Amino acid sequence: MRAAFFDIDGTLTSEHAWKGMLLYFQRNNLRRWTYFLYAATHYPLYFLRRLKLLTEGQFRAPWSAHLSWFLRDFTLEQSNDLWEWTVRGFLSHYWRPDTRALLDGHRSSGDLIVLVSSGPQPMVDCITQELGAQYGIGTRFEIRDGRYTGRSLNPVCIDKYKASMTLELLKSQGLEVDLLASFAYADSLADLFLLELAGNPVAVYPEAGLRSVAESRGWRIFP
Repeated sequence: MRAAFFDIDGTLTSEHAWKGMLLYFQRNNLRRWTYFLYAATHYPLYFLRRLKLLTEGQFRAPWSAHLSWFLRDFTLEQSNDLWEWTVRGFLSHYWRPDTRALLDGHRSSGDLIVLVSSGPQPMVDCITQELGAQYGIGTRFEIRDGRYTGRSLNPVCIDKYKASMTLELLKSQGLEVDLLASFAYADSLADLFLLELAGNPVAVYPEAGLRSVAESRGWRIFP
């Protein structure tokens, strides 16, 4: 079996899904103090990244993990509206038609399609359904007694964990995939391990760091 592994933010979309999540809370006048805490905690990380004191993965992992703060005390039913609005409301304006065409081509060829994102697992599940992929892998949030606790579960699906969690999924589902014949699509250095997992890595709308790596290794750059 051949597979196609797709990152989501920046690859299948031109905007970050987490911005849609925050906009949902803003529009509904929810979690205002949580937003201030989130912004105060994470925006300074930009400067550390620019100074090269953080890797791309170290910069992005807390952004993804701490989105769990916004879900604290939400029931699974309450959160469904958030995921639906983020995917079918917000992201509907930001899909990349050309990259989605690549995904559709793999589906037509009968390839296994797996979405791999640092975003929350329920949101990734919603996107997986929206795009007709078979599997989606994301960052899991802790749930107790049917409610989110406000904590995320390790590991965050980023950097090397994008690759290891993908391999774990294939193994758990009994899927025999020819990785050398498979494809991986992503836009960031934080996706490097996922790209290296497949024999046909494609840098999609790559950020400068990934473009440099792709050029040095002779990887395809799209578009």
